Amino acid sequence: MLTVRSILYFLGIVPLTIFFSILSVLIVFLPFKRRYKIVSGWARCNIWWVKITCGLSFRLHGKENIPKEASIIMCNHQSTWETLALQFIFPPQVWVLKKELLWIPIFGWGLATLSPIAIDRNAGRKALRQVVDQGKERLQKGYWVTIFPEGTRIPVGQTRRYGKSGGVLAEESGAKIVPVAHNAGLFWPRNSFLKKPGVIDIFIGEAIEAEGKGADLITEEIRQWIEPMVKQLSEL
Repeated sequence: MLTVRSILYFLGIVPLTIFFSILSVLIVFLPFKRRYKIVSGWARCNIWWVKITCGLSFRLHGKENIPKEASIIMCNHQSTWETLALQFIFPPQVWVLKKELLWIPIFGWGLATLSPIAIDRNAGRKALRQVVDQGKERLQKGYWVTIFPEGTRIPVGQTRRYGKSGGVLAEESGAKIVPVAHNAGLFWPRNSFLKKPGVIDIFIGEAIEAEGKGADLITEEIRQWIEPMVKQLSEL
């Protein structure tokens, strides 16, 4: 049954992805926030469709912790699911992502229209500087910036050293950081075609102030909030 449900999800999401990718290119002349609102409909449809076909829903905790001003979202990365959910839980945002995603036919074209910060993960300090400079520019425009500090999807139960880019961006911009933790990997594992039924829990923590703190301290404060929460959620 899991296989049948996952196939149904896939068959529905492919034409939907093609439609929204082409649409995003056609409306590229619109202001960013209006364009984002339209294109993020793809993520809403994804979350709705996976609930219908695979029985996978979610509970959101801590929505009241979302600041009114543009901030930095730092979230653990276990699945494809959170890349969808964050798009409509938070205000219009741009993502720090690997540039190879923009090379994917059709999908990558649409993604490129949403002003992502596309980096070469092997570029070291150059990539860090790109995230900070472009992130500050996006924040000044009122766009939120989403960063997965682990840099890639991590299997449930494993951890990885956090990258510095989010902490440096917060230190230099003065923007608040909003920590997010979830257990999506229990139901939609990385590199897995199968989606399990259940309820994903996603928690938004209180915004962390960057003023007067160095990048390393900010990064550690984020890590100390996210990792224990992820461990707790993984054991539910």
